Amino acid sequence: MASVRELKKDVDNLIFELISDCFVYGGVHFDDNADEVSEIISDAVSLRNDLITRINHPLKNDDHKAVKSHYRLVKRDLYIGVDKLFERLSALSKQKK
Repeated sequence: MASVRELKKDVDNLIFELISDCFVYGGVHFDDNADEVSEIISDAVSLRNDLITRINHPLKNDDHKAVKSHYRLVKRDLYIGVDKLFERLSALSKQKK
């Protein structure tokens, strides 16, 4: 299992990459879909805060397997959540064509 520190870095890197892409999209299409882009950014920040809270407060169990499973679920939720947010941003750009 990767360290908690690296997991937090993964969360930050993926979320900040998504937010960066949202700002690029907003800069190119500044008149259209501003509310949707800001909603995606808000959801990304909420996802980041939720995941960091879950990382910082693992189960109070001494069972190594349960803790390991907890971090696997956090990592899975990170990838699924970021993927859904990127899909929403992609859907906005497809509307522009």
